[in-house]
Amino acid sequence: MVRLLWVALAALSFAVGFLGLFLPLLPTTEFMLAAVYCASRGSPRFEAWIRSRRYVGPLLENWERERAIPRRAKFVAVGMIGASMVMILLHLGEGWLRWAIVALLVAVAAWLITRPEPSAPSR
Repeated sequence: MVRLLWVALAALSFAVGFLGLFLPLLPTTEFMLAAVYCASRGSPRFEAWIRSRRYVGPLLENWERERAIPRRAKFVAVGMIGASMVMILLHLGEGWLRWAIVALLVAVAAWLITRPEPSAPSR
């Protein structure tokens, strides 16, 4: 039963992470890391499958090996954060919440930009 719970959490994390590939404000890497962790507890086969995915496998490998993010991934992430900021500024009314979210997004973008790039190309 516990293994089934880990697999269900892994599947949910993977699904949300996959959506994060396409939706602004929804992180991908964090959910994929959670998916790999949960899958490693419940199904090594599912963990291997996640790691073998073309879009997330190299990102996970780089993060686990060097805590590094490839330039292209940074560019896409910061671009999506920028698009999210524009949407928030256009659609969220005046007030502190609007600026708090923008400040949080700027901080996340700055953190992403300052992460190192991988020293060796991934598979």
